Amino acid sequence: MKIDRLKKAIMNTYTLNLQAPWEEVKERLKENNIALSEEDLAYEPGQEDALLERLQHKMNKDKQAIKEYIESISSNTDKAG
Repeated sequence: MKIDRLKKAIMNTYTLNLQAPWEEVKERLKENNIALSEEDLAYEPGQEDALLERLQHKMNKDKQAIKEYIESISSNTDKAG
């Protein structure tokens, strides 16, 4: 039971809370970082970990920082790169 709760807590850590549609967020991300490709930004709800892993390698930041960056762009409060 403890392991299930831990897994759930970890999964929730990387759930994106978007305030705008993903397509709009994706375009903003590409405007802020032209090195990001369509493949880098491929995303389906529930697949946050895969997206964050790709961006982690591309942007050289940890997953939590990337999650916060995406969410800030989503809410139009753009965190500086």
